This record gives sequence, C-alpha cells and structure tokens, in this order.
Amino acid sequence: MQLCIFNPEHDLCMASGRALYIPPRSAVQFAQRDAHLMQVLYPDAHCTSVYDLPTFNFQFSIFNSVVAWGWNAVLKHQLLRAGVPASLLPSDDCLATIRRLQHRTTVLPLQPDCRAIYNIEEVEALFTERPHWVLKAPWSGAGRGLRWLHGKLSDIDRNWLAKTIRNQRCAIAEPRREVVADLALEYMDGTFLGYSLFRTGSGVYKENLPWSDDRIAAAYPLGDTRGRIEQWLADTIFPHYRGPLGVDLMVCADGSIHVAELNLRHTMGMVAHEKLRVMS
Repeated sequence: MQLCIFNPEHDLCMASGRALYIPPRSAVQFAQRDAHLMQVLYPDAHCTSVYDLPTFNFQFSIFNSVVAWGWNAVLKHQLLRAGVPASLLPSDDCLATIRRLQHRTTVLPLQPDCRAIYNIEEVEALFTERPHWVLKAPWSGAGRGLRWLHGKLSDIDRNWLAKTIRNQRCAIAEPRREVVADLALEYMDGTFLGYSLFRTGSGVYKENLPWSDDRIAAAYPLGDTRGRIEQWLADTIFPHYRGPLGVDLMVCADGSIHVAELNLRHTMGMVAHEKLRVMS
C-alpha cells in the first residue's frame, strides 16, 4: 500500500530552506481539509496530511512506498518524527537536487525576456527599458513571493528585494504582460500526461477549467513551444529528477506564449486532468 501525503505548503517549505520550518495555520488547515485531492491521483492509496499522521492506529510497516504532493526537507523531517522509516523517504541529496532545480534561475533559458537581479541598481536600470515589471522570489509559487513594479521602487519593494537577495541569492525580473490564458504541460516521470487550463488573478491560482487536451491544443496552438520545452527538460531536468512536474505557460493578447514557471511537484492541473480522464 502507498501512503500519500498532501502538503500544499510545499512551496513555502521550499522557500524556507529549513527542515524545522513551521507553515502558517492556514496552510496546515488546507492540507488537512483537502487531503482527499491525492485520492484522485492515487485511488488505491491511503491519502492524508502529515498533520494527521499521529492519529493513526496502524504501523507504517504496512506501506511499501510514500508519495508526496511535493518533496522537501520539512516534510521528510515531519515523516521521520512520525515514525515513517527512512528507507521509504528520499535521501537528503535527492531533496537538495530538487530544491536546486526548483530555483527560478534554472528555467531562465526558456525565458529570454526574464533575468536574475542581484542588486537594487539592476532593478532601477530595468525602468529605462519599460515601466512595468514583476519581481519574483526564486523559490516561490501559487502567487506568493511576487512584487508588481510600476515605474519605481517603493521602500517596501526595496526591503523585499534586499531580503529576497539575501535569503535566495537573487530575484527574477519578468516584464508585465497582458495575459489572456494560463495553461500548463503536465508530466510524470518524464512522460507527458496532458495539458491543463486554469485561471489566475494577480499571479494567484484560482481554478482549473474542465477542458480536454484536444480542446486546449486547438484553442492555443503551441507550435514548437512544447518541443523546445521538452528538449530542455530532457537535457536539464530529467537526468536528475523523476516524479511529477508541471510547466506553466502564459498566453498573451498578441498571441505570444511564454514560460511562466517550473513546478517539481504535483499540481492542481494534474488533479483536474485525471478527473476529466475518469469522467470521459
């Protein structure tokens, strides 16, 4: 039997870089309330949150593997404390590799209009090119770790940037775009699963839309974009990582398509895609 852990706080844990990080109460409640989402992907497994493990009355020896929404040092520490055998968990080297690859600088080769920023002067120079930018923390996701810039840096922006550079080595600057659709390419163990289409607001995930792969591909032709992404994944990611992976894309009003981010974890798009597959 598989033990499946729903830990939507994964991105926060990844950003902290500390095995003893304590997620906010809202993230813990989300994990406990919606652990059933893992059941969509793993219907024959025992799905729960790590925060409910102490209430179990059975031995972890009944499990032959552990699957997580996303693997990080915080979750491994929690599972070890709960009594899960280390033999069922990824090694520290594996977790370090996942965190390294998840850093937003990894995907910059697919984002020619984006750049790593290492000081405030570099940000101020951006405004000579265009007034509107988004700054992103290198370890962040689901709309967190973003600053929206409009021609100048506020004191809050400066403090955020200094802290981000100090803790995460740099920040990522991305031009503001007129995005008309958000979609993703979903993979498992290097194999393409399908597309997902979703809504966001100010970079924050809202919901997935029940569109089939064929409908998404017809509405938003990717041209050579998917081939370029998959060649990069084969060269850069798949030699070092096996597991769930999503590449988020932005479709802009001018018809251009841009890579938004890489997620080395399960995604809501995977859940939505599997629901559609079962229903069809």
